[in-house]
Amino acid sequence: MTIPIFHVDAFSAAPFAGNPAAVCLLETPAQAAWMQHVAAEMNLSETAFVAPDAQGYSLRWFTPACEVDLCGHATLASAHVLYERGAAQAGKAVDFYTASGTLTARRSGGWIEMDFPAEAARQSAACEGLFESLGIGEAAGAAFVGRNRFDYIIELSSEAALRALSPDWARLLAVKTRGVIVTSPSSDDRYDFVSRFFCPAVGVNEDPVTGSAHCCLGPYWQGRLGKSELTGYQASARGGVVRVRVCGPRVMLIGQAVTVTEGVIL
Repeated sequence: MTIPIFHVDAFSAAPFAGNPAAVCLLETPAQAAWMQHVAAEMNLSETAFVAPDAQGYSLRWFTPACEVDLCGHATLASAHVLYERGAAQAGKAVDFYTASGTLTARRSGGWIEMDFPAEAARQSAACEGLFESLGIGEAAGAAFVGRNRFDYIIELSSEAALRALSPDWARLLAVKTRGVIVTSPSSDDRYDFVSRFFCPAVGVNEDPVTGSAHCCLGPYWQGRLGKSELTGYQASARGGVVRVRVCGPRVMLIGQAVTVTEGVIL
């Protein structure tokens, strides 16, 4: 028996940008150990495993090192594959049953909108070694430090300071958190804010474009800018655009995706 698998660049309208994810289409749920081996073999920031379940699909996400409870870009990639293959119809929602509850995706035109839980952060003191591991000094001007159930979030004074960060990965790995979101106002009028996301604890030093981080960034910048519809740019080497609409306890993440390769697991 062969198992279809796809390599999709998420949060991008063109190949070789955005955040790559593998999407594995299963007929029935698989064992966690096997899925972890496949994710390690794919060696992408996330591999999604999709299987039919009730009136939708079960969905699990694995990094090369571990399973995670919430992932935006691999959910976008999964929805993209289902729509592209005709397993879902444009305009009709797809429900994914996940460790973070039911997540809904809907395609309209070239964009896919995903209904995710908001993950707002509360102000928090920086733990010992956090700033040092990121290379944040006084010149970077940290305006805010907070934390949600997954990550730290730090606002810097400028996009230039954000882009200049060069973390010490070994020191950051010692910080007890899934990851660190660093954000700032955008110097480009096309975007409301920019961000980067560092997560060596889950086997990915810098994630190219992080949907789940925008579940935090959306509510944060809504509070800072007083608007519920925002556009963010994640300033990794690959880069990607995430449109966000904050709806109380939910966040709509809107992005594009493109399939780069497809094949089978033998």
